[in-house]
Amino acid sequence: MVQIAEVYSSLQGEGRLAGTPSVFVRTSGCNLRCSWCDTPFTSWKPTGRNRSVDDLVTEILNYSLGHVVITGGEPLLSPDINLLCNHLKKSKQHITIETAATVIPDNGPPAANLMSLSPKLQSSTPATETGWQRRHEERRRRDEIIQRLRATPSQIKFVIDSRSDLDEAILWLRDLGICPQSKEARHVYLMPQGITLTQLQKEADWLYLACKSLGFQFCQRHHISWFGNTRGT
Repeated sequence: MVQIAEVYSSLQGEGRLAGTPSVFVRTSGCNLRCSWCDTPFTSWKPTGRNRSVDDLVTEILNYSLGHVVITGGEPLLSPDINLLCNHLKKSKQHITIETAATVIPDNGPPAANLMSLSPKLQSSTPATETGWQRRHEERRRRDEIIQRLRATPSQIKFVIDSRSDLDEAILWLRDLGICPQSKEARHVYLMPQGITLTQLQKEADWLYLACKSLGFQFCQRHHISWFGNTRGT
């Protein structure tokens, strides 16, 4: 069984496959609580229902799109995530898994064509009064898990809210063996934080120039401009 918040078809809005028609499978439940989380219905107040793998696969294949994005919440928490991915792989689906890269299932990383890793910077840590500050900070950085997941073709995507976020991301990447202007730098995507066009534009201009000089990819949040911050898009 997999706890699912929503399943829908749309265009991938971020990263390497932006613009690709895809089926989005959003799991519910997360081991982090980002202060700026844009899907609180999967983390702060998780909603959804348990669904069987067979039921999910049938619905996904009925869309006939060929690309599946498994996101969350944190999809790698789902007990049957490997089973789901194995069935999708056998059905010749292209699988992207979007994860914060802080956990791995007991039986190893699931089958995927692209691991979209989104490590959380210190600015994601919520306030003390939420009761989540310590747990979030203890869990958000797991370099050994990032490196294991990078064995699958991957992209690393950081949400950037300030210049100090950029500095932290650069240092973190160096710890992972990824330096600016290196061959691996082209697989790093820096994305401004925000759920409105105004918020995104506030950081976009300087962040674009930084990406250009560092050899990273500037990551648009196309779905915000296409559809707004709306569920099911």
